[in-house]
Amino acid sequence: MRRLVAFLAATLLSVPLWAAQCPADMAKIDAMLQSNPPSDPAVLAQVQKLRTEGEQLHQNGDHGQSVQVLGEALQLLEASQ
Repeated sequence: MRRLVAFLAATLLSVPLWAAQCPADMAKIDAMLQSNPPSDPAVLAQVQKLRTEGEQLHQNGDHGQSVQVLGEALQLLEASQ
């Protein structure tokens, strides 16, 4: 029982942290797109698609999935530079 309570408490405390990470990731993607966009149009389109999807997930309250999708976009951007 103690473990379950600890797990639930940790989960509830981590949700606001994930929610705060989404806007930071979106801002980082936006800055990278503005300063040094990918030269490959397919990569650019995929990053923009993931960025939009991440923002929609964030607005819908699915912060864990949003962080994951935005992380994929960041990885694509970093790999293209």
